[in-house]
Amino acid sequence: MAPIDRAWLRMDEPANLMVINGVMFFDAPLELARLRKTLGTRLGGVRKFRQRAVRLSATRWDWEEVPGFDAAAHVFERSLPPGSGDDELQALVEGEMSKPLPPALPLWQVHLVHNYRHGSALLWRIHHCMGDGIALTLLVLAITDLDAAGDLRQGEGAWGSDNPLADLFGETPLAPADALTHLEQLLPEGARMLVRPAEALAASNRWLRRAASLPAFAKLSLRWPDPRTAFKGKLGGAKKVAWSRAVSLEHVRAAKEAVGGTVNDVLLATIAGGLRRYLQKHGQPVDGRSFRAVVPVSLRPLSQMSQLGNCFGLMFLPLPVGIADPRERLHELQRRMRKLKRSVEPVVVMTVLGLLGRVPKPLQDLVIRIFGTKGTAVLTSVPGPAVKLYVAGQPISGITFWVPQSGRLGLGISIMSFAGEVRLGVTSDASIIPDPEAIVAGFEEELHFLEELRGAPAPVALAEA
Repeated sequence: MAPIDRAWLRMDEPANLMVINGVMFFDAPLELARLRKTLGTRLGGVRKFRQRAVRLSATRWDWEEVPGFDAAAHVFERSLPPGSGDDELQALVEGEMSKPLPPALPLWQVHLVHNYRHGSALLWRIHHCMGDGIALTLLVLAITDLDAAGDLRQGEGAWGSDNPLADLFGETPLAPADALTHLEQLLPEGARMLVRPAEALAASNRWLRRAASLPAFAKLSLRWPDPRTAFKGKLGGAKKVAWSRAVSLEHVRAAKEAVGGTVNDVLLATIAGGLRRYLQKHGQPVDGRSFRAVVPVSLRPLSQMSQLGNCFGLMFLPLPVGIADPRERLHELQRRMRKLKRSVEPVVVMTVLGLLGRVPKPLQDLVIRIFGTKGTAVLTSVPGPAVKLYVAGQPISGITFWVPQSGRLGLGISIMSFAGEVRLGVTSDASIIPDPEAIVAGFEEELHFLEELRGAPAPVALAEA
């Protein structure tokens, strides 16, 4: 097991399990037998999904093939009361998020949930030590089909699938250009966003990166801890989740016309505005306030996606929640993002995580807690496919997911686009933030406010700048 994966495996705490959770929504019921057959063929063809983590010594772990592996043992059937909706599904997800995955088995589960509205939901649970968020998201998307009968015929790609993403995880590695071509077929707008950091890393001089790493690590370690707000506190262990309605990307683009920037810039600035609204509603000071979001940055070349594991760094992005004007807030956020993108901070953090996997766990825990004081929330954004996809013959009507929070952080915020829509997922420690749905509401209010700004004149000072 690679040291960085070992670090994530050992990062589990009762109040914060390092498990990535996500839900696919379906308007029609899914059939269990067909789902198990699909997952057995496709996930069963991915080596790491057939392996369990085995401890060899205090600092050494390995992957071991499970004898007689059966993917069906990882697919569970659950039923909500007839006529259930978001509240009942939310309670089920919250209950599962606090349960560790069985260590004697490969560290993943899929729960088929019946009676959600008039259809079904799939709850995915995969441990972070198996892969980072980008790799696992692409893998989950790779097991889907492009039409309702895709799982019933023999396709030309990996696993007998016609999904171009499947070949990213096949036994034969793709050349970099071919891997990008496959990705662009389903993610025409998001492909470059996913590969740009890895391309920049490959293009940079390794000696210069190493020379800059030590001062960058020292600077990161010596930063002042984030201020105390309603988002920080002692963890209790129980989890709360919420997700937004599906927001049309056209609405986000309309908001973009009001304030400028890219779609991703607008989403990040909208989240900052939503967090500002939450603090205001809870009577906390906001003017001039800023706190950091821990933002994962994928550093993996696409041609190495099939290896899974973790290959990402972290940026500590200061969110300008203290700026009231949305245009000014977005421009300040862009300025801070540009500064971070020019830094070696993500590479430094990835290097540190790899080193932590080699040291005794108490020392790893100490460093993780120190780093945890430098941030307030984990924030990740994943561009999804622009087209509808199918699982076991049924179209996916929506996707959301929740990122785990290390370093004893109590708030995770995730954005994912899918088929022309975007959703926000929020998870929190119930002792700190018992109402994550209020953060979701603040995000939706802020986005609506930005749409209304379209066509309104910019402030004079900003226009002159």
